[in-house]
Amino acid sequence: MERILKIIVKETDGSANVGQILRIQAGLTKKQISQAKFRSEGITRNGVKCRVTDSALPGDILTVCLEESHISGSDHLIMPPDHLPPLQILYEDQDLLAVNKSAGIVTHPCGSHYHDSLSNQAAYYFHSKEKNVTIRSVGRLDKETSGIVIFAKNQPAAARLQNQRSQGHFQKEYLALVHGFLPEDSRVWHTIDLPIAPDPDDSRKMICPPHSSAVPDCSLQPQYKKAVTHYRVIKSTDQWSLLSLRLDTGRTHQIRVHMKATGHPLLGDTLYSGSRTVPEPFSFARAALHAWKVSLIQPFENREILIEADIPNDFYLC
Repeated sequence: MERILKIIVKETDGSANVGQILRIQAGLTKKQISQAKFRSEGITRNGVKCRVTDSALPGDILTVCLEESHISGSDHLIMPPDHLPPLQILYEDQDLLAVNKSAGIVTHPCGSHYHDSLSNQAAYYFHSKEKNVTIRSVGRLDKETSGIVIFAKNQPAAARLQNQRSQGHFQKEYLALVHGFLPEDSRVWHTIDLPIAPDPDDSRKMICPPHSSAVPDCSLQPQYKKAVTHYRVIKSTDQWSLLSLRLDTGRTHQIRVHMKATGHPLLGDTLYSGSRTVPEPFSFARAALHAWKVSLIQPFENREILIEADIPNDFYLC
């Protein structure tokens, strides 16, 4: 989808040229500016194509074509199957789409899951609206995990959101139900700082270092990656506890592995708990994990966006 960014030159920009305004005020990289110059809409000043070395005066309106409409995201598009729940859109603007993923749906096409992936469903949504959008997911959720997934609708937005993730400005908060009692205090955040590595005995799983061993140095044992999880206890009983969690890192199965390491695996997580038994009144057929809230900065408007997904039915009994 074509994305045109408009910038109004400010009084405080003084005698800067067009290129300087695009870098300083719009935050564009030299590469993005260079790519824009060769697009049909290119870079304009007050509606006329211009050079980046041209002067820009206060009140001038600059436009930059960040992505052209001929880029296609539907080359391999397949109509989603009827058994999928309708796409639940939580937020949309010209750069972002936020959807509430149901448990049991893969985020990205993989193996036999292409037409029933969330990415294909989102791409088909734009196709049905006759919009030519190449979507790019910002992070992913496991098949069993429900909740918020963010898609960028153009490459520059995707790059800025990934940068927000690395700098901690893009925050996702999860809800999880775990086995066992944890002291209830929603005001106190606890931290799990344990590296994670692939399980050499099971390619489906990840592991933390054994309790009996020292925490490995990730620089000396590269199979281990640093992983940090913060959690607070919202509600607890003798048999289960409801947690809110935030991540500093985004490792595969991070929450599931870290909670197992504490002795409190997720309800319904047969891969890591080794048991299908779930305490009453719950009846989880999947790991009890839900991406509940997301906060981020709109990539080009510098305003905070807060998104919240409904709590799924299998959590409601807590």
